[in-house]
Amino acid sequence: QVHVMESGGGSVQPGGSLTLSCMVSGNIVRVNKMTWYRQAPGKAREFVSSITHGGITHYANSVKGRFAISGDNAASTAYLQMTNLKPDDTAVYQCQAAILWRENTIPMSGDFWGQGTQVTIFT
Repeated sequence: QVHVMESGGGSVQPGGSLTLSCMVSGNIVRVNKMTWYRQAPGKAREFVSSITHGGITHYANSVKGRFAISGDNAASTAYLQMTNLKPDDTAVYQCQAAILWRENTIPMSGDFWGQGTQVTIFT
């Protein structure tokens, strides 16, 4: 019943910009935290950025100063604004949402993942 969907991926030249979106839908009570990860072919999945319901943000050193994360609690949506993109930013970007929800009357909590969106930086 809970669904997480990323959007906004695409292909840009080095130095370009791109904004990703992550929207959570379903019978949710609250999205506590939204985290962006990325994984390039042959590479391990790595943390990119996160934002809590209260607006506390964190960034990986590799993207600090270039990426900006923001959130809209009413819309259960997080955004990742990426600027000055580099070839090393090429990866599948996935959104992880830490969610409080209900199955009938039972309160539940856990992490949900989107399917990922491809970001490609051409060289």
